[in-house]
Parts: sequence; structure tokens; C-alpha cells
Amino acid sequence: MTLIRNISWRFATMLAAIALCLPTLKAQGGTSSYSFLENPYSSHAYALGGSGIAIIDDDVTLAGANPALLGPEIDSQVAFNYMHWLGDSNFAGVHYGMAAGEHGAWGAGLQYLGYGKATATDEIGNILGEFSMKDIVISGVYSHDFTERLRGGINLKAVVSTYEQYSAFALAADVGINYYDPDRDCSLSLVLKNMGGQIKRFDTDYTRVPFDIQLGWMQRLGSSPFMLAITAWHLNKWKLPYYDHSTDEATGQEENKLKSGFGSNLFRHLIFGLQYQPSDNFYVALGYNYKTRTDMSTYQRNFLSGFSAGLGLKVKSFAFGVSYAQPHKGGSTVMLNISTNLKELLRR
Repeated sequence: MTLIRNISWRFATMLAAIALCLPTLKAQGGTSSYSFLENPYSSHAYALGGSGIAIIDDDVTLAGANPALLGPEIDSQVAFNYMHWLGDSNFAGVHYGMAAGEHGAWGAGLQYLGYGKATATDEIGNILGEFSMKDIVISGVYSHDFTERLRGGINLKAVVSTYEQYSAFALAADVGINYYDPDRDCSLSLVLKNMGGQIKRFDTDYTRVPFDIQLGWMQRLGSSPFMLAITAWHLNKWKLPYYDHSTDEATGQEENKLKSGFGSNLFRHLIFGLQYQPSDNFYVALGYNYKTRTDMSTYQRNFLSGFSAGLGLKVKSFAFGVSYAQPHKGGSTVMLNISTNLKELLRR
């Protein structure tokens, strides 16, 4: 009975926190400019296609994908991440996690997203100078082990956006649950991501945060060192149409065709990953994201569009990760992670 009361209290606390992060229902009627909240903080997650909600690894940055992946085994870990995105965009952050008793953990993070500088002009085109554009995400995570194999977590995020003279403030929450069977090395996850909305708007219209429902599965293939990962995302919306850029053979003119067939919608909901992990200290991962590939169909994609790859290595008390993707032929993205356990580091 004590266990049941504790679990009920934990869930009630999570639900109360979620309620605080749902400030305005009318925000759902606006457009969304918070797509950066869909970017992972973990190079491991990025290597497997960009989601990674079912990855089991001692990596505090995975809490950004699923707060239920944070646990007491990640004790006093600090991680730094950097990502060179397309163009002049650069993202960087620091994250920390530690145990909260035998069955809980908490974490905090600060993520900076800079998009370079743009030219400021007046209404008739006179150049007034330059301005910068940036977003800052401050997060707080809590997770709890309900049983030996079942864990839940919540990630509360405050988002500050500054574009020239305009600024906005938003609150969002991720709630996740993970089931992990160590005997079969099988992980299952469910995450409700980015529930919330704007508190302070840029101008006259409210902007939505990209709410998403995701399911994830990751499984070792028999006794081999290979693992298969499949993530289903954007489950709150079946139709995910896109425009396919092509050239009409008869006229030679370029045209954009709207694609929204059953097969197209199905595969745009799925992310596939394959991982080679011969030991706990090393992995090589490959991901394929069909939505990313088709999103780039209008922007001169290449063969590598939608694919991502990366590797991770642990040496003593340090862990390193790097991942790479080339969404279209005009730009590549690279993500780097480094983490260490502060307690182990101080012992040395």
C-alpha cells in the first residue's frame, strides 16, 4: 500500500506540473515557430535518426528526448553538447543529472540556439544595420522508478526567444515513460512532448509549441552486437503532406506536387535506426528519417538526405559522442557530446 501511495503521489505531482505548463489553450490556434524544440541534445539520438526516446545509455542529454531515460545510475554527470546546424546556426548546451535517493533522479539543463546575424531594414529597404536571433531553453527534469523495469519522468522547459527588438516567452513540458527488460535488452517508451504554449507573444499572434506523441522501441537482435530501433512520431496527426520538387518531362518546367498518400504518410511517421554495440563502451549507429528526406525534396536534397550516422566511446570517466547528417547538398550538420561523472573525476 505504501508503494501504491508513493506512485500515486508521484503521478499527481507530475500532472500538477503539466497543468502549470498549459497556460493558454488559444495558443493552439496560431502557427508554430518552435521547431528547434524537436532537435535532440544527444549525439547518440541524432545518429539514430533524431529522436532516440528508447535508447538505454548512461547519458544525461538523453533526458531531452525522454525524461524517463534519466535515472539514479546517472549520478553527478555533467555533459556538454555542441551542434553546427545549417548555415550560421550553432547550438550549445550544458546538462547535469544526479540521483535523488535510490529510485529517483533529477537534472537541469541550459541550451543556447544561435542563428547568426541578419540585416535589418526599414519598410522601404534602407539598411539599418544587423541584428542577432537566438533562443534559450532552461530545463528541469525529474524521474522516478515505479518498478525495477518501469520508469516515468517529466521535463519542464522555459523558452526565451529574442529576434531583433521582439521577444517571447513560452513554457512546455515533456512527460515520458520507459519499460526496460535487461534480460532481453528490450526498451519501450512513450513520450508526450512539448505540451504548453506561449506566455508572452512576439507581436499580436500567439505561436504554438510543436506538441508531439512518440512511441519508441529498441531491441538487441538475439545475442548479436546489433540493435534495431524504430520510433513513431507525430502520432497526434496522421496526414503529413509535403511538396515534391520535380521537372515536367513534357514542358521542362519545374513544379511542386503535393504528396499525401497512405504510404507516404506512414513512413513520414517512422524513424529507423541500426546500432552496432560490441560493448558498453563503444557503439556505431546509423539512422534513417524519411520525413527529413521528403522535407528536403523541395530544397535540392542528395543521396544522404534523411540519413545520419555517429559513434560513441567511453574512456575511463569520460564519454564522447559525434554524429553527422547532410539534409541537403548545400549543408551538413555535426553534433558533438562530451560528458563525465564528477564524483569519479574527483576521486582521481
